[in-house]
Amino acid sequence: MTSNIAVIIGILISLILYSSSIVAYCRLLDRLYLPSPLTGPESLAFNSIGEGPYTGVSDGRILKYDEECSCFLEFAHISSDRDNTMCNGISDFSELQETCGRPMGLSFDYNTGELYIADAYYGLVKVPYDGGAATQLVANNLQGNPFGFLAGVDVDPSTGIVYFTEASSRYKIRDLQKLLRRKDHTGSLFRYDPSTNETTLLLSNLTEAFGVAVSNDGSFVLVSEYKANRIRRFWLTGANAYTSDIFLRLPGRPDNIRRNSRNEFWVAVNYPFASSPPPVPPVLPLGLRVNAEGLIIESVPLVEAFSTESVSEVQESEGRLYATSLSDNYATILKL
Repeated sequence: MTSNIAVIIGILISLILYSSSIVAYCRLLDRLYLPSPLTGPESLAFNSIGEGPYTGVSDGRILKYDEECSCFLEFAHISSDRDNTMCNGISDFSELQETCGRPMGLSFDYNTGELYIADAYYGLVKVPYDGGAATQLVANNLQGNPFGFLAGVDVDPSTGIVYFTEASSRYKIRDLQKLLRRKDHTGSLFRYDPSTNETTLLLSNLTEAFGVAVSNDGSFVLVSEYKANRIRRFWLTGANAYTSDIFLRLPGRPDNIRRNSRNEFWVAVNYPFASSPPPVPPVLPLGLRVNAEGLIIESVPLVEAFSTESVSEVQESEGRLYATSLSDNYATILKL
């Protein structure tokens, strides 16, 4: 772990000095803009044949990018009795999101074609392969209390078991800035089995559990703890099954985690430099590619993509790198 921290500190220094052996400066290819005035493509997902990206937006809808029109079109919506007049076009952190929904993490089950969504207000929901209204699956924690807000979700590609995170049981997403000013320890990691509709608590007392990703072989699941500057690993199989350890420590704040086809992980990380004078930005957004042993093997600076905004997610698809921010109205495509 110490060597990883040394590497990261070297990355930070090298980014300021513009030279490093493991830093990759990917070329900005395109920006996929949301329909105005929508914002906040927190997470992206691609279906089993590579269509997409799909993303959730501020007014409770899930949009799909259409190559023919080079635009996002409506695919699904969170609330089954959605009032379009009230909901369409609302911005993030509006109180109306509690009624309209606020989709955060997205992940497809490639075996069924269903899209699972961690919604900040509606809990864990799923959408059929052809879109439409979402079905609410899990709305309350194991004590029967409504979730604070859900943030991340990932589906095991082999078993279809769903892993999802509750960022905080104390705060709603509308209180996000208040949450980020505190060190909250009420986050949790859950498992949902679609074959039994059973939900299991795997980890609790997490510090802002934002991102989650299960390994390709299903042996472990990773969960990010944003304000604790670390990623925790929960073992699912083997001698260490149902125990956890620290997978990676970071001097910055990890958000979403995404698995690639090589059983590596892309981690969206934000390094705060609030007290630093120009030209150092107040936040340095990065994408880190990490192997299954928790070693950083590539770092991609995302200042060109997001300037000083925080990055929410980085993921790889068909030779391209996609990055998103909850603060912006577009998804960024970079050449790997």
